Amino acid sequence: MRIEPLGSGIRLYVSDTHHFTTDTILLASFAAVKNGERVVELGTGCGTIPLLLIRDRDPQSIHALEIQEDAISLFRESLRLNLDSGIEKTSCITPILGDLRNIRELLPAGESDLVICNPPYKLPGSGITNPDEAKMTARHESACTLDDICEAARWLLRFGGRFVICQRPERLTDVLSSLRAHELEPKRLRLVQGRVDKAPKLFLCEAKRGAKPGYMDVLPTLIIEDKDGFTEEMKQIYGAYKEGHDG
Repeated sequence: MRIEPLGSGIRLYVSDTHHFTTDTILLASFAAVKNGERVVELGTGCGTIPLLLIRDRDPQSIHALEIQEDAISLFRESLRLNLDSGIEKTSCITPILGDLRNIRELLPAGESDLVICNPPYKLPGSGITNPDEAKMTARHESACTLDDICEAARWLLRFGGRFVICQRPERLTDVLSSLRAHELEPKRLRLVQGRVDKAPKLFLCEAKRGAKPGYMDVLPTLIIEDKDGFTEEMKQIYGAYKEGHDG
């Protein structure tokens, strides 16, 4: 276990099993949480996204759901660390140990403004499965499916509430189909490329509960690196995290 600074004095415990990647930071940025919003994260892992959200904004509440007990324990240690350091905004975060497939028993219907999920990227049985159960849960749809995730998001969101998700481009059709099947209409989409001459490696999507089908805002592709390192946009996205990490 080690401490990772996220910027603005906020710190996070991570481990070899439970940590975060660039995808996590991109999703937190894309979510564009607003002050006063009620947020739920499905599959929070070690709790990176809730801490990034309070670093930059003042949501009313964040409920962070995770099925793995060791990940939730790590997250709770991070919350204690930050509260002891005087980061009072962490008090709006509530970690929940539970299975999103049982969402109706865990959180009320229709009360969330924003739901966030960085789901497992791989279908069950695809690729090389990891013998480590925790890592397999994070990478493969062994504990839940896209339909499970979208159904949980639909239950949680108020009418007009937003759901943001990231996935690999090869799963784009799966995601869009599942969103619409669960009354979550895709309204904003952005591809992410490592470099300008590489194929997209990720997409970020925002859907709204109950919105009518029609126009979807397809944003310019986000390029992570150029010949000089991080692009200017990536430097802005990393922002306080980069400063905290360098410090």
